[in-house]
Amino acid sequence: MDVLSLIGIIMAFVAIIGGNYLEGGHLGALVNGPAALIVVGGTVGAALLQSPVSAFKRAMQTLVWIIFPPRIDMAAGIDQVVNWSLTARKEGLLGLESVADAEPDSYSRKGLQLLVDGAEPEAIRSVLEVDYMTRESRDIEAAKVFESMGGYAPTIGIIGAVMGLIHVMGNLADPAQLGSGIAVAFVATIYGVASANLLLLPIASKLKAIALRQSLYREMMLEGILSIAEGENPRSIELKLQGFVG
Repeated sequence: MDVLSLIGIIMAFVAIIGGNYLEGGHLGALVNGPAALIVVGGTVGAALLQSPVSAFKRAMQTLVWIIFPPRIDMAAGIDQVVNWSLTARKEGLLGLESVADAEPDSYSRKGLQLLVDGAEPEAIRSVLEVDYMTRESRDIEAAKVFESMGGYAPTIGIIGAVMGLIHVMGNLADPAQLGSGIAVAFVATIYGVASANLLLLPIASKLKAIALRQSLYREMMLEGILSIAEGENPRSIELKLQGFVG
């Protein structure tokens, strides 16, 4: 669980709601159904129009990473590669067949299977580079869905504000109708700006960071597998891979 994400989300909303309370406002003033419908519906609709179906679906799948990010342990990965190299030196590359079958990570399993099949180092590099670059591109595109929502939300909020003011101007003769129109106008703006800057844009940045870290891990595993294929010493492999740990 990513505790920092939880703290960030809670702190952001406490700051907004707490500040409103200290200024003499109340929570009910920030709750407005029409404003929420305008901002949420408009923002999601614009994102759906912009994004391919695959990118939008992937974005929804990776949203859980904000609280439960995939486990990326670079040090454990290095130890794993070193153990593979020791096995290969003792039993030959065919000795990695049972290791490949038991490997839970699909990327590492593919690399090990290529080793077992006797593929040349350049062929292994070609296959695995395409794999991790494709995965990185897919996850970055998913993050950009939230980034685009963060760009649209403030503008949709302004549209909601203008709609509220239009409602106000059309009911100047009826003071009872002015309050609801003004409320929609200002609350829609708050929803748009707050959702973009407190949620959508930070989510996009965090998902990009996770995607890039996953790619770094896969690149490290690629270099380790290539080193095994070239018959390098396990100690040399360990020293080389330690360069990926920042």
